[in-house]
Amino acid sequence: MSFDFTTASGAPGHPGAASARSSDVARLVETLTLELAGEKIDLPSFPDVAVRVRKALTNDEVDIDDVVRVISAEPALAARLLQLANSAALNPNGRRLSDLRTAVSRIGFNMARSATIAFAMSQLRRAEAYKGLEQPMTELWQHSAHVAAVCHVVAKRFTRMNADTALLAGLLRGVGKLYLLTRTVRFPSLLGDPAAYHRIVADWHIRLSQAILRNWEMADEIIAAVAAAEDPDREHEGVTDLADVIAVAGALASLGPDPSADEMLFLGMPAARRMKLDAVKCGAALAESDAEIASLRQVLGS
Repeated sequence: MSFDFTTASGAPGHPGAASARSSDVARLVETLTLELAGEKIDLPSFPDVAVRVRKALTNDEVDIDDVVRVISAEPALAARLLQLANSAALNPNGRRLSDLRTAVSRIGFNMARSATIAFAMSQLRRAEAYKGLEQPMTELWQHSAHVAAVCHVVAKRFTRMNADTALLAGLLRGVGKLYLLTRTVRFPSLLGDPAAYHRIVADWHIRLSQAILRNWEMADEIIAAVAAAEDPDREHEGVTDLADVIAVAGALASLGPDPSADEMLFLGMPAARRMKLDAVKCGAALAESDAEIASLRQVLGS
């Protein structure tokens, strides 16, 4: 996945562009170093309702009525959760709900957390502060939504893990990259040099993701998996874990809806071997889960 960053001042042929980019890289690295060294790191301009829902859901004994009360304060978020509860993935019987409490009960707290984060991302990429970054932000979040949807399917079909947890982990995999995008506004020359920008992403996004997720009080399992999934050659003892699911889902998401056996080169990766996957199983999973994946992508990525 690549983004088309182009600005007049940062165009490669512009006089002094190389010097400006070098300076901006140094300043951005310094900024990131200081921010990571601080007590907490968070996405800027995160909607208040998302923060309130997130805090409510960190309490294992939270009452569903308290969660519904917080969600109800933001009609657009309430509509998003109802849409998710009525999606093909979570409502295979087609019995539509119009009551928010029943909807939250149907989808569960993990899925409610995922929908809230997705809603917050949709608000973030429309913020005036990030004008000009709408395209890369949208592309990044839609890709995250796609990986999340496939994580849900992979966990449900090929493992004994909680599919909702897998979806949440897949959704959060790119949060460090999103954070970096919000920072590029202050360093405009980087927008004209995709190579320099992507080097920064490769060096920093995992650490940023983990710092943000720790601040959000996400489960240690998710924080560890987001980092571990970045290594396609990762080996480990024991059964399939959450990082394996993310790695396989990321590989599947990069393929088309009906890939040929020759395209499934990822089947040689350790995570796929641990799941005993082959081209027939993967092809069937994608075909049979097409509506489920599409509905989750639509709700989470819109």
